[in-house]
Amino acid sequence: MSFKTMRRKTSSSAGRRSSTTRRRSENLRFDEFGFALTKRKDQKLHHRCHDYSFTQLSSVRVKELCELLSYWNGGSFICKSQIERFIRMGIPQSLRGRVWKCLLGIDSLRDTSDFSYQKCLLEVRVPLVDLGVSEYGILSAIATLSETQNHLGLNLGEGSGAPVPRYSADDITVFRQIALDLQRSFPTHRSLMGDSPEAIEGQAKLFRVLIAYAKYSPQVGYSQGMSYLAAVLLMQLGEEEAFWALTALLDKPKYLTELFDLNLTRVQHQVKVFDQFLKHRKPLLSQHLESVGVSSVHFVMPWFLTLFTSLPCWDSVLAVWDLIILHGLSAVFRTALTLVELLESRLMDLTDEGAVLPLLLRVPFDVSKYAVFIPALWNTEVQDWELKCMSGLVLDESHHGPVTILAHWPTWRTPASRVPTGPSPPGSEL
Repeated sequence: MSFKTMRRKTSSSAGRRSSTTRRRSENLRFDEFGFALTKRKDQKLHHRCHDYSFTQLSSVRVKELCELLSYWNGGSFICKSQIERFIRMGIPQSLRGRVWKCLLGIDSLRDTSDFSYQKCLLEVRVPLVDLGVSEYGILSAIATLSETQNHLGLNLGEGSGAPVPRYSADDITVFRQIALDLQRSFPTHRSLMGDSPEAIEGQAKLFRVLIAYAKYSPQVGYSQGMSYLAAVLLMQLGEEEAFWALTALLDKPKYLTELFDLNLTRVQHQVKVFDQFLKHRKPLLSQHLESVGVSSVHFVMPWFLTLFTSLPCWDSVLAVWDLIILHGLSAVFRTALTLVELLESRLMDLTDEGAVLPLLLRVPFDVSKYAVFIPALWNTEVQDWELKCMSGLVLDESHHGPVTILAHWPTWRTPASRVPTGPSPPGSEL
C-alpha cells in the first residue's frame, strides 16, 4: 500500500469518527462559560460543576472598573491597587479580557516586538501544505503526521529524485504534539467540542497560537500544558491578543518563566520548591503524604503546568487566573497551598496512595466552589522572599545535601501586615 493511499484511508476513517461526534454534540446546551451542560450523574465523569457561586458587581462598580481601564497606566501604583480591589470583589466576565490585557501589557509587548504573528502563520502554512495537512483539520491529521514522521525516519539519508519537502522532522514533531494535546484540551467547551464550525475554528485558532509561540520562542518551544493556557486565553481574548498574552505569561519573569522550558526542568525545580514550602508550612501533612507514598510531583506538576484548569468550578478557575495575572508566580504557589489546606483534614484521614492521589488530582466540587475556595485563597499569604528562600534551599541540597532552612531565612524585618501564615522569620518578632 502506498503512503498516499494510507493517508486517504486515515482521512476517511477520521471523517466517519467526526460525523459520529457531530451527531452526539447536536442539541447540547452550554453554561455561561461555554461548557456543555451535562446531567448531574455525568458531571462526576467530566469533573465539571455548573453550579456557580461567583459574586456579581453592581452596575456602579462595573462603571468604576470601566473608567479605571480607560485610563490604565501599568506603572501606576494607584491603578494596580485599584485593580486588586476589583479582582478581590470579582471581575465581570464581560470585562475580564480587558483586565488581563492591561495587567499583561499586551499592547506594549506587541508594539515593541519585531515579531509578526501574521507573517509567522504564513511561514507555518508552507510545511503544512507539503504535508497535505490543514490547520482546520489538525485533529484528524494526527495519524497522517505520525505516519509521515515514521516514513521520514525510515527514509532518512536516502537519495531520490523527488522534490525536497519543505518540512523537517522537528516541524512534524511539534505539529503532532500540539495536535495530540488539542484533543485533550477542554473537550466539553463549545469552542473546542466536536466538529461544529465554531469548534473547527476554535481548534484552528488554538493550533495557530501554539505553533506561533513555538516559532517565536524556540528555546522554550512547545511543551506539555501550554494548550490549556492558550485555550483559556482564547476564551477571553481575540486570537492575536491571546498569542501576545501567552507570550507575556511565558516570557515575563514575574509570571511563568520559571515553569516552562523544553525539557520541563524548570517546573521540576518549582515542584521541589513547593515540597520544601509544604514541609515548612504543613510539616505534619507533608510527613503524612510521604508516609503513604505520595510525592508533590504527582499532583503539583499537573496543577502548575495547567494553572489549575482541572478544577471543576470554572468561576473559581477564572478567579485564580485573575490573581495569577495580578501577582505572578507567587499566586501559583498561593493557590496550591490553599488547595492543600482545604483538603488537609481529608488527606490526614486517608492512608492509601490510591485514595490520596485522586483526591488531589480531582479536587471535590465542595472544595473548589467559588464561595469556599476564593475567600480561602485571599486569606492565604505567600511572599516572594519565602519562595526565594525555599528555592535557594533546593539548589543547595542538590549540590551539598540537606541544608538547614535557617541558612536561607531572611534576616530583614517583615511588617506584621505582610507576615504570611506559618512560622515567622527569625527576628520578625523583635
